[in-house]
Amino acid sequence: MSESAEYDLTGPGERPDPDHRSPARALAQLVAVVVAASAVLVLLGAGDVLVFAAFVVAMVMLHELGHLLAAKRGGMKVTEYFLGFGPRLWSVRRGETEYGVKAFPLGGYVKIPGMTMLEEVDPADEPRSYRSRPFGSRLLVAVAGSAVHMIIAFVLLVVVFVAIGTPRTDQLEVQGYVSAPGVTNPARAAGLQPGDVIVSIDGRAVHGDIAALSSIIHAHVGTPVVMVVDRGGRRLTVDATPVPARTLGEQVTGAGANQNDGAIGVLLGSPLATTGPLTAFGHAATELGSVTAASVAGVGHLFSPSAMVSRFDQVVSAKAANTAAANGTRVQSIVGVVQTGGQAVHAGIYPVLAILITINVFFAVFNMLPLLPFDGGHVAIAVYERIRSRRGRPAYHADVGKMVPFTVAVIGFVAVLFVTSLAVDLAHPLPNPFG
Repeated sequence: MSESAEYDLTGPGERPDPDHRSPARALAQLVAVVVAASAVLVLLGAGDVLVFAAFVVAMVMLHELGHLLAAKRGGMKVTEYFLGFGPRLWSVRRGETEYGVKAFPLGGYVKIPGMTMLEEVDPADEPRSYRSRPFGSRLLVAVAGSAVHMIIAFVLLVVVFVAIGTPRTDQLEVQGYVSAPGVTNPARAAGLQPGDVIVSIDGRAVHGDIAALSSIIHAHVGTPVVMVVDRGGRRLTVDATPVPARTLGEQVTGAGANQNDGAIGVLLGSPLATTGPLTAFGHAATELGSVTAASVAGVGHLFSPSAMVSRFDQVVSAKAANTAAANGTRVQSIVGVVQTGGQAVHAGIYPVLAILITINVFFAVFNMLPLLPFDGGHVAIAVYERIRSRRGRPAYHADVGKMVPFTVAVIGFVAVLFVTSLAVDLAHPLPNPFG
C-alpha cells in the first residue's frame, strides 16, 4: 500500500524537475512520449494490448486513490500519490501532497508517514501519522484499496447483467457462417440467420447441447435435417442439408472424428441475456460472492507445496505449463495477463469485463493476506493493537521489528512467484482463448 518518506518541497505548489524543466514543460514532454509510444504500439499491431494495459493502470491507481481518500478523511498526512517507480518524470504539488508519474509504470503508491513504529517521523507530523490515528481510521486506510477493487468488480458485474448480458448456456445461437470459396454455405442456403436460437433438430430438443446437435449433423451428409429455430420470438422451421466438413474447411474433432462427417457451416455460441437493474444488483452480489470464493481458493493454492513445485516444472516443460492452464492452476504474470487482456479486447467487451472482474477480485483477496507488506498485514496489526490496548492506558503498539523476518520471506515468495510466472509466460505463451 504505502511507505512513508519525507522530503523538502520547494516552491508554492510544484516540485522543480531535476533538469530544471517547468512542470508544464515536463508534462508536455511526458504526454508527447506516451502518445509517440502508443502510436508505435498501434502500428505494430499491439493496440489491443495497449488498451487493456490502460485498464490495468487505471485499476491500480483507483486502488491507491482509495488509500489516499481514506487517509485524508482520517486526518492523516499524505505526502505522495504516484504512478510508477524510479526516477520522477513529472509531478505537481497540491497542498501537502505531491502527485506525479515515475519512469517505470509497474504499479502505484501512496506515502503516509508512520505506517509502522520502525519509521522515523518528523515530530511535527507525528499527530497526523498513520500510527497515531484512531483504530477506525487506520483500519479504513488499510482496507480501502481492496474495497475499491471489490466495488469496481461489483459495478462491472452490474454493467454486464444490465447492458451486455450473460451467456445462456441452455441455448445455442447461430453467430456466423463458415464458408469456403466456390462452396454454397448450407446454413445460409437453408435460411438460417445470425441470432437464430436452435430449439430442436429432427424432433430432438437441443437445450444448448452442442454435442447432440453436432452428432446428428455429422451423420446426415447429403440428407436434410429439420431444424426449429427461435427468431425474435417466432418459431421457424428450416431444412439444412449437411455437406462434408472438409469442403467447408471445417475441422471435426473428437473420438472417431472424420473430415467427411457432415457440417452445415455455422458458428455457434450461447446467446446473451440481460436483466433489469434491481435483478442485476442481486445477481451481481451472488456472482461476486462466487468469484471471491474462487479467488480465496486460488490464493490458498498459491502457497501449497505442490503449486510451488509445479511452477518450476512449468518453466522447463511446455506440457506442464499447458496442463496447468487446462486445469486452471497456471499463474500468469502481468505480461501474460496483459497479453490475454489484449486478446480479449479484440474478442469483444464481454471477455474484457470478465477478465477485469476476475483480476479486481483476485487482487482484493490477495492484498488482504494478513502479512506485511500487504494491506492485510496492516489490518492484522491494527486489530491486534486494538485488542491489546486498554482504556485509560497509552495505546499499545506492536513490535513490528519481530515481523521483519516474515516480511522478508513474503517478499521473497512474491519475487519467486513473479519470476517463475514471467518465465512461463515468455517460454510457453498461452494460446488465444478467444478464437
